[in-house]
Amino acid sequence: MANARATTPTAELGGFYPVLATRDVAASREFYTRHLGFEVTFEADWYVSLRRPDAPHYELALLDHTHPTVPEDHRVALRGGLLLNFEVDDVDAEHHRLVTEAGLPEALSLRTETFGQRHFIVAAPDGVLIDVITVVPPSEEFAALYTEA
Repeated sequence: MANARATTPTAELGGFYPVLATRDVAASREFYTRHLGFEVTFEADWYVSLRRPDAPHYELALLDHTHPTVPEDHRVALRGGLLLNFEVDDVDAEHHRLVTEAGLPEALSLRTETFGQRHFIVAAPDGVLIDVITVVPPSEEFAALYTEA
């Protein structure tokens, strides 16, 4: 195994956010603004920048997967394989709002996990899974796996 060393970043990080490559920017924009509380901060037909007004450091962007700024051999839309976690204070209320009231289909039903989460999963139009979570106390077995940090 090669000698692995940590490197020091060369520049101060001014921001970090996921950009989701999608087939339908408008449908994805509607999903994230309508159901997950994001607001639009920039919008073109090929790119939308979003943020949460209650927490402006939480940002998300949507990009048409065919746009020329994406290297040609990487122009693929998401079709699963990505899971975004949204930690909330009351997962049961969010489940009622998103599944019962809004009618979003569950990819995973509401449940409490021994590793310390009560959660459910719905899917965005681009196939991204949205895991809505409230942290709960883990079982003793899983509590022992957490570090001090």
